[in-house]
Amino acid sequence: MPRLFTGLEIPAEIGSSLMLLRGGVPGARWVEPGDFHITLRFIGDVDDRVGREVAAMLGDIRRKAFELSLVGLDVFGGRKPRAIYVPVEAPSVLAELQAEHERLMQRIGLSPEGRNYRPHVTLARLRETAPRTVADYLAARGLYRSPPFRASRFVLFSSRASVGGGPYVVEAAYPLL
Repeated sequence: MPRLFTGLEIPAEIGSSLMLLRGGVPGARWVEPGDFHITLRFIGDVDDRVGREVAAMLGDIRRKAFELSLVGLDVFGGRKPRAIYVPVEAPSVLAELQAEHERLMQRIGLSPEGRNYRPHVTLARLRETAPRTVADYLAARGLYRSPPFRASRFVLFSSRASVGGGPYVVEAAYPLL
């Protein structure tokens, strides 16, 4: 089974607006618009049995749909920038949905996620990019704000083992009621 993770899809119109933020950072590897997403839980490389168990357990989740927005720009890595991302502004139901994914993955024996959950959409991955270049980029484009959009389902994504991960494939979709 390929590398798996759960997430929320980004509507095409929001993806189009994110595309306008691409460029201006030498050496950045920009995420393709069809691969924009909000990760809920990274699962990793698992065998087919575990993959089927994950897919089945996700089907038991019963949560309501909700609205969210993408607001601003930021960077992971501080003085050694690793990624440019757009933070997600969402109600607490997003954190509750993510926490349920975390509990289910631990229930089937996966290790707990080691980092605090910070919902975001990755725009670019960086390698040896000068912090000043990133700061200039953020200053020029940091006022980005998407219109609100509805999360009406979450999905189980797969990806190939490569630098940057994409392209991502929806393996299963689960409605938010």
